[in-house]
Amino acid sequence: MSAAESTYVSTLGKGDSLHQQVLASFPLCDITEEDLTQNAQFCKLLATLAQHVDQSGLTVPLKTELEKAEQKLQSQRRYWLRSEGIHKALQEMTQDHCIRKHYATVPPDQNMFYETMEKCLLVAQCIRQLDPSSTTNKDQPSVLGLTPQQMMELMPSEKNVQRMKQSLPRELEKHLKTKCLSLLAYYHPEWENESEGLKNSKLSHLSAQMDNEKKRAESLKESSRENSVLLQRQTQLYLSEQIKCIQLLQSLILDHRLRIQTDLDRKKLEYFEGKCELVLQKIKTEMVEIQLDTEKLSSDLKASQVEKHSVESKLASFEMLGKDFEALAEEYCRLRQEIEMNTWALKEFTQCKDK
Repeated sequence: MSAAESTYVSTLGKGDSLHQQVLASFPLCDITEEDLTQNAQFCKLLATLAQHVDQSGLTVPLKTELEKAEQKLQSQRRYWLRSEGIHKALQEMTQDHCIRKHYATVPPDQNMFYETMEKCLLVAQCIRQLDPSSTTNKDQPSVLGLTPQQMMELMPSEKNVQRMKQSLPRELEKHLKTKCLSLLAYYHPEWENESEGLKNSKLSHLSAQMDNEKKRAESLKESSRENSVLLQRQTQLYLSEQIKCIQLLQSLILDHRLRIQTDLDRKKLEYFEGKCELVLQKIKTEMVEIQLDTEKLSSDLKASQVEKHSVESKLASFEMLGKDFEALAEEYCRLRQEIEMNTWALKEFTQCKDK
């Protein structure tokens, strides 16, 4: 850093004053005062850079050249707007004349004036489309093979053109005055019934009023942009503070969790102990029931074995009887079947008798 630049930095101020001046010199940069505080050398670099560039980041020579180019552009733009405005006004005049012809009788001289003006406008527009610019290839074929000289042959007679040119300023002034009065009535409807002289007097102040409105709109636009930048910066500060608060809250939650972790572990241990005791008690109850069932099964098994021995002894005695026992058993079965058949028949007979 040179001595002059060091002197410049020292004159800016120190601490918060330097930070505020650097932020004011670079409003479009996404930096905060905290960034400048944490990076002192970067802050000094920006303070030195502020004497070479403006708030938009342009150097002084480049800013001068840009202003000259903008002035030239504005001059060309005013010239183009003036020509375009007159051309639009002439087109509006011809359109108004066409509409007026359908609702009222128009004098022949006005008819001739507007027809001549419309033809001149059409021929001029066609010539402008056919005439190549400096960036157009000269060998490129023209539209429909026409040339500007051929289009000039379609112009009205010189006599009618001269008459039209003599009447044009007066008619154009009348048309523009009507439009200005309409604009004045739009801005100030209360002046619509005023006298012609008062309207003309008020009309002279209309351009200044519209210029003030334009400046006011530009001022509001600039204020909106500054407020947007300020809002963005405040939003970033708010978000950074929110992050800090979240981190602090997380640390508090962690500390609180560590404090109550012992109580939570003790309660979990008591819960699991109680649950284990219930499970053990249930297992003991089931074991007792199983033991009782086993004892019952054992007694049933013994009874079944006793019954088995009894049946086996009876079978052994029946086997000793031999074939006589089998015949006796078959006779018994036959008698049982006859008894059942007779019982059924008696039952059916009784039911039929009751009916």
